[in-house]
Amino acid sequence: MRKFYRAVDKRSRRAMTEYLKEHYRYSTMNTWNRTMSYAHNMKIHSLGLDCETESRLNDLIECDGFYDSIHNLINDFGREHSWLWQAGFNGRSSGYLVLYQGERKPSGYKSYCPHCGQLNWTSVSGNSSKCGVCEHTRLDFTTTHMAVNRFLGRGTDECDSFEEWEMYQLRDRVELVQSFGRLADAIVAEAVHLANEFEAGKEEYTEVKTRPVMLSRVGA
Repeated sequence: MRKFYRAVDKRSRRAMTEYLKEHYRYSTMNTWNRTMSYAHNMKIHSLGLDCETESRLNDLIECDGFYDSIHNLINDFGREHSWLWQAGFNGRSSGYLVLYQGERKPSGYKSYCPHCGQLNWTSVSGNSSKCGVCEHTRLDFTTTHMAVNRFLGRGTDECDSFEEWEMYQLRDRVELVQSFGRLADAIVAEAVHLANEFEAGKEEYTEVKTRPVMLSRVGA
């Protein structure tokens, strides 16, 4: 199985610079934006897995719930870096894990509906508490509601030569990119675990829909 984390001698400027310069990169948005960042090729056929595991994974990625635990790993990475650095999948088939810059700041929302989840800019205090969507009672947030943003159009170190960076700056960046590599390894390990525990199947379900109809006016 392919490993993405790489050990780097952080006492050596040359070793750290080569690691950053030679690291694989991918677009943060579309190729025509020409903004790139550190990335990993996560396509199943490139992970060095045995044929049976690879085949099961190709089936499982189409199943509901497959990415739940993987997204939890990605969210943990964002929290670990205070959302200033985040990870996300990109590419036509979402086969590349890309390192993004981001932020976490107050969203401006003051209240929410616990029934349907609708967010509202106004506080319940001194205003109508009725949800504008489902008409249930809204509640004020007890703490400031925060929003996580990802800067999709921003590249990382794409034009830097690193020669003028201080050693501590190089170490910080190398450790960030190494932690990104650990995330990629954790995602692969989780995917393999899922392939060993589950297989793809089919499930029939009934979907309830509503439509406008003409009803008889009783007593009209």
